[in-house]
Amino acid sequence: MKKLFAFGAVALASSFACAQTASAPKSSVQLWGIVDMAYRYTNNEGAGKDGLSKMIGGGMSQSRWGINVTEDLGGGNTALVVLENRFDADAGNAAANAPFFQLAHVGLQTPYGRLTAGRQWNVLFDVVTSAYASFPYSPYMEAYKPEFGMAMGARTSNMLKYTFATPDRSWVGSLQYSFDENNDTKALEAQLPTFTTPLQTSQAVGSYVGSTLNGGAWQTAGGYLRYAANGFALGGGYLRTTLPGGTDVDAWTLGGSYRTGPWYFSTGYGLNKAKYAAVTSPVQGFRNIVDRALLGQFWAGQTNGGFQPGDADKRQLFKVGVGYQLTPQLNLGAHYFRGKQSGSVNGTSNGNANYYVAVADYAFSKRTDAYFGVDHTSISGGSAIVLDAASGARSRTGVTMGIRHRF
Repeated sequence: MKKLFAFGAVALASSFACAQTASAPKSSVQLWGIVDMAYRYTNNEGAGKDGLSKMIGGGMSQSRWGINVTEDLGGGNTALVVLENRFDADAGNAAANAPFFQLAHVGLQTPYGRLTAGRQWNVLFDVVTSAYASFPYSPYMEAYKPEFGMAMGARTSNMLKYTFATPDRSWVGSLQYSFDENNDTKALEAQLPTFTTPLQTSQAVGSYVGSTLNGGAWQTAGGYLRYAANGFALGGGYLRTTLPGGTDVDAWTLGGSYRTGPWYFSTGYGLNKAKYAAVTSPVQGFRNIVDRALLGQFWAGQTNGGFQPGDADKRQLFKVGVGYQLTPQLNLGAHYFRGKQSGSVNGTSNGNANYYVAVADYAFSKRTDAYFGVDHTSISGGSAIVLDAASGARSRTGVTMGIRHRF
């Protein structure tokens, strides 16, 4: 992997050095954004399993704004910068548990490919959204996106990324590597003797996981390849993530889509497998606790359609969907996801999940649309398989309606 990145960097540097500078460089700065506001109702919420009505600042898309900068360096070379901030439009505050810029990278585009550095989308997100997105008019639904839980956070900090493509872009591929920057659990391990209650341990782990997710560093290496032509798209990707406690998580995905007339069909498969070390000491046991908590944040959460991972170490997801453009303004889409969790030692966290979502989207213009969606989650299996600890629910239905504007 390091040799591949070194080769890409050398090729880009050579191309840049040979660039012609006969004409004055041209640069552009683009300010863009999406404001999405929705009403969402869900049942089986809280200890009383009551219904919950709320406004959310992103039903179809997360509200966000960004700045894209390009500069023509001559000779087919372009410098670029991407910055993207995400916020909750319902309250006007920054997105919870997220860095100020969810994306922040700089790079060079040359005839030999693109090399970028910084916080970026990872290769799993890239291949799914470009080859077999859930909806033809939106890669996923922000309020209900089971596929997101298999993407290892979707974004990665401290990343080098090399992307290449054929001139017609029928073939596109990418390689990524990110640095852990010595982000480990050693400082927490040194505090172990001071933890006298399970609550203290839980609080320390929770604080550590929160700071790590908020733009923290972990080592990754992987890539994807996608082919698209004549309405067909097929792609696959692999990413290895090493968590701070030393656990390797291997993630795979493969899928495709087909567009013909008003129809859109898609299908895909994803797998996450965590390789926890055998517990031979209290320290190793603690490392596994930290890594399980971190992986649990990727796998669980309502926006991911997720359920609690417990001590399971493997999760699989199969997805199939269809879209139909009924009129030039009205798009209909439906998707089904089947999840399976396994590897629980005593079986209490082994189980299955079924996810259903149907959405109608009406475009008032190229920039403004409204949508209405219904989703349902049902899970079965071991006693620890629940949607969230507060309710202990095993099924939940949601209704989302909203409006979105792009500028």
